[in-house]
Amino acid sequence: MNHSHLEHEKDATNRDDAFNPTFSSLQNVSEDSARPNFLESTPYRLHGDIPSDEALRKIRTANSVSISPELFEKIYLSPQHAVKGDLRSKFGNPTPLALLGFLLSLSPLSCEMMGWRASAGGADAGIATVGTYYFIGGLLMTLGGILEFFLGNTFSFVVFCSFGGFWFTLGSTLTPGFNAFSTYDGDNIGGLQSPGFHAAFGFFLLFMGLLSLIYLICALRTNLVFVAIFLGLFMTFVLLASSYWHHAIGHHDLGGKLQVASGAFGFMAVIAGWWIFFAQMLASVDFPFQLPVGDISHVIKGGSTRLAEREQFSA
Repeated sequence: MNHSHLEHEKDATNRDDAFNPTFSSLQNVSEDSARPNFLESTPYRLHGDIPSDEALRKIRTANSVSISPELFEKIYLSPQHAVKGDLRSKFGNPTPLALLGFLLSLSPLSCEMMGWRASAGGADAGIATVGTYYFIGGLLMTLGGILEFFLGNTFSFVVFCSFGGFWFTLGSTLTPGFNAFSTYDGDNIGGLQSPGFHAAFGFFLLFMGLLSLIYLICALRTNLVFVAIFLGLFMTFVLLASSYWHHAIGHHDLGGKLQVASGAFGFMAVIAGWWIFFAQMLASVDFPFQLPVGDISHVIKGGSTRLAEREQFSA
């Protein structure tokens, strides 16, 4: 009886030991520091008689995987921060989806404003691609922003939802059924060229420029590509607002030149946007090489980081 009891305890001990990684010493080691790292430590030894559910319970790979702050900012377009829960490990990254909506809307619009390939330009710029503002720019950016909200990425959430609203607004403004410009003139197209419409819509563009300036300052905590995007957007909205106001007072030649310049800065923004979108897609499939985005998060340190450094220095 005693012999059988000792054999039972010995078998139980062997089964428990089968899950213990090999450390040189386990004395004075905290629970966190003793947690295995599958990239560096000896792998677990799984015996054939161990139930699969128990093995999965004991092996927690999520705690051994981490990404660098630069990669986090490249993927989510926001500085890395602590968020409760593990939604990021369960769901896909919505950032490329929202970014794609932005690119597929602004890219053709920028070309139209510059008058490439004999496109309309002038007050008619953007009418041919009004559908993309609804179903690509507005829809994808708003959807991506909402998903960023659930992942805890406040900056990306606000940026994407605000620009999603911008594309919905632009699309509805250029749609005759909303009567945004037809009220200024009985002829629909004539309303787009009326001084009153140009003067009024210029204010909306001006404050979109102000919003882009705020985003530009916040982007100084991320990377150079993101800074280039918001710098291009800031100049785009400011120049386009100026173009509308010059058209309103009859300076159509200068207004046309300002619109071309606005389209050029918009094109600069989308070139940077295509670059970071490509970088995100490469990272999403773990491609052998990655595109640099110019991480500058270390240049302007976060407030919490500065506070921790002061407390450490004072201690």
